[in-house]
Amino acid sequence: MARTTYDELLDAGVHFGHLTRKWDPKMSQYIFMERNGIHIIDLNKTLTKVEEAAAAIKQIVKSGRKVLFVATKKQAKDIVAEYAKGVNMPFITERWLGGMLTNFATVRKSIKKMSNIDKLTKDGTYSNLSKKERLMIQRERIKLETLLGGIADLNRLPAALFLIDVKKEHIAVSEALKLNIPTFAMVDTNSDPSNIDFPIPANDDATKSISLITGIIIKAIEEGLDERKREKEDEAEKEAAAAKAKADAPEAVTPDRGDNGKRSRKTTATTAEVAEAAAETGTEPAETE
Repeated sequence: MARTTYDELLDAGVHFGHLTRKWDPKMSQYIFMERNGIHIIDLNKTLTKVEEAAAAIKQIVKSGRKVLFVATKKQAKDIVAEYAKGVNMPFITERWLGGMLTNFATVRKSIKKMSNIDKLTKDGTYSNLSKKERLMIQRERIKLETLLGGIADLNRLPAALFLIDVKKEHIAVSEALKLNIPTFAMVDTNSDPSNIDFPIPANDDATKSISLITGIIIKAIEEGLDERKREKEDEAEKEAAAAKAKADAPEAVTPDRGDNGKRSRKTTATTAEVAEAAAETGTEPAETE
């Protein structure tokens, strides 16, 4: 079943591109026509590309990895943040800090600093500080939360990036390219899709268009999470059934030789020793009962 329809894309204004004088020639394959000085995106290409992107991102999430959402433009930040929180995925919606991926260890230190401030507040140390110190710490905490709050739970590099407006997020794209992290993105007629692994030709300025395309990607992520959960449950059931079968199986009975076996071996050994001793002395061994 298709994740969206031609009419839904049309209603959301996904087909509206930028002015023809602002276009990027590398987007020519996704442009249908020009109307009133504006390029019109080929929605048939959009349908194909969004299906490919959703299928790929579903497999990434199914394997248990994270997708980082990046949308710092005003029209997209609230939409993307809400969607990402719904599926517990990391997101950046304020400002992309240079080196956020290529210098991830330093970024992790800033995140750890934010958690340390939270610990100070909980253990009572914060209340023992002076008013000025508390104010400084509070301001720093707000700043860190604004910039890094969306990736506070990201312990390692994300498996993929989903971006709105690759022209605006060019630093994130270049860092992902250096680290071979696959990128999924909405690309408008003024963007360069050549560096994006899964480009989705779409209007990246209209909130309806952003909401529709991001919603499709989020739906694919939900499917991947559900399938992963079902697989884990099936594995747990199989392990429990195997453990139960092993516990219920009768134990193998090993033959018990008992004391008779030990005595007989001992007796045989003793008789042989007596016979050998008798041969050496030249006497007949006495019969044993």
